[in-house]
Amino acid sequence: MRALASPASLKGVLSAREAAAALARGLRRGGAEVEELPLADGGEGTAEVLGANLVRLERVHDAFGRERDAPVWELGDGTPVVESAGAIPLDPARLDVHAASSRGLGELIAAVGPCPRLLVCLGGTATMDGGAGLLEVLEELPAPTTVLCDTRATLAQAPRLFGPQKGALADDVTELERRFADHLQSLAKLAGAGAAGGLGAALASLGAELVPGAAYVLDALAFRERAAAGDLVVTGEGTVDRTTFEGKVPGEALRVCDELGVRCVLFGGRVEDGLEATPLSGDPAQAAGDLEELGVRLGRA
Repeated sequence: MRALASPASLKGVLSAREAAAALARGLRRGGAEVEELPLADGGEGTAEVLGANLVRLERVHDAFGRERDAPVWELGDGTPVVESAGAIPLDPARLDVHAASSRGLGELIAAVGPCPRLLVCLGGTATMDGGAGLLEVLEELPAPTTVLCDTRATLAQAPRLFGPQKGALADDVTELERRFADHLQSLAKLAGAGAAGGLGAALASLGAELVPGAAYVLDALAFRERAAAGDLVVTGEGTVDRTTFEGKVPGEALRVCDELGVRCVLFGGRVEDGLEATPLSGDPAQAAGDLEELGVRLGRA
């Protein structure tokens, strides 16, 4: 059996590359031939998955005003790449949608400076400010900018889809929906505008082009061709919920495999009730072992 180990990252637990390696170990133990092809969609690890090299760190502020070093990456053609998750990452220890600011991503983009082209990866942030913090410090983009969005969600959809995972209660979601309804209204129905708590809309207002991050990465990695050449694809992420199918890369990989008629197994460290996916133990300390064991079972089957 020829298998493709193509997970996204398990946020804060395993990178996509580490998760792919654990799956591959298990699949090989189970007797399968394996290619490791870690995936991303604009969230954490996208630059690494695309083969970018880390060129420097810039001092910025995270979502709650604490200083941190955020990476600036570079593709082989010299294009700088920055990730929102590198500047204002989701921190499970502090979930506060009212206090979290996207200012740090604005600082990071400004620090890149003039260049022929810029790639911005959106996803994995603590923020739901509609990009207000970013717009406080960034009046214009330093170059023609392509934004990889980890979701197709519009600005109006973002609070209900992503607010709760960032600490928003029911009343907070309602308030955010009202706030977003008045924010950047001309971009209200733009797909991807809701990415990273509305940062898609903010960057689009400065002239950036929003593209689906999952589709961009799958195309860049020739995923369709590699999946078609095998018998099994294994993909997944830390939490499989309805947002997985709103543009996240595991959902897009599953869709491509369905089109190709290639078997695809979707896993999640946690799986929302009613969704078809293979749950892991849910223990972050056991994640690598869980993935290796899943690989063994699939290889033997």
